[in-house]
Amino acid sequence: MEPAPAFIPFGGQPIQTSAVDQAEIVVLPLCYENAPSYGTGSGNGPLHLLTASEQLESLDEELLVDWSCYKIHTLAPLFPTGAPYAAVMQMKQAAAAVLTRHKFLLSLGGDHAITIGPVMAAAEMHPDMGVLQVDAHLDLRNQWNGSPYNHACVMRRIADDVGLPIAQVGIRSFSAEEAEYVKARGLSPFYAHAIDPFNDDWIAEVLKSLPGKVYLSIDLDGLDPAVVPGTGTPEPGGLGYRQLLRLIQALARNKKIVAADINELAKIPGSQVSEIAAARLAAKIMVYGKHYQAFCSD
Repeated sequence: MEPAPAFIPFGGQPIQTSAVDQAEIVVLPLCYENAPSYGTGSGNGPLHLLTASEQLESLDEELLVDWSCYKIHTLAPLFPTGAPYAAVMQMKQAAAAVLTRHKFLLSLGGDHAITIGPVMAAAEMHPDMGVLQVDAHLDLRNQWNGSPYNHACVMRRIADDVGLPIAQVGIRSFSAEEAEYVKARGLSPFYAHAIDPFNDDWIAEVLKSLPGKVYLSIDLDGLDPAVVPGTGTPEPGGLGYRQLLRLIQALARNKKIVAADINELAKIPGSQVSEIAAARLAAKIMVYGKHYQAFCSD
């Protein structure tokens, strides 16, 4: 595993807004990895993403807005305890401290278990929200590697315990247990093999399945490994980078985004491809959300 770099705020220190209360967007690095299924390294993922973010040009090439002018505050990294439930509660508390200040929260993982706490916190403020998951995997196991709070159980906790509607996009790997759960619950995942790379009609169907307020969770293995090879459990046949951007842009145009996260970045030593792609996605979420006034802070 690549050594953890020093902490750098998103976009670099010169653009950092000094205090949470003065910020519009708050970035929360959640350096957590517990009982991974395959590859390791996501615990340092937030730090590698932040390091890469300093190398980005801040002028968005589509909308020609400069996100360095946004009021962005990056919190100090949180290193949760190794006990899964206690870690989830720590991450929930950290997310709630931002959301209750009516700031837009972008959490950076870490493995996909980092999503559970922030979703719990957001749902307490927005019980009418849904969750849009971009992922190669359904993450609907009830328990995995000894815990119901494992990264493979994220959406099961959200659907069963939090009770939120979910839309799952880019799916191409799941167990028999998860397939039975999908059938029993009447879920309709957007499987990768059914998404036409030359036709975006599927995006309207995704939006139709969600309520007006949405929490966005992007597991980087939802993208094709050609785009992001540095992730713990890569699967061939994923979304293209521009496909995902069109989905996020449509979400920002049509819904209110309560909060978002990007997770499962695992740096490949000697390569910067994956962390640059992840950092650019983070910037795009900020730009689209701000431009279309999609951030929900009420």
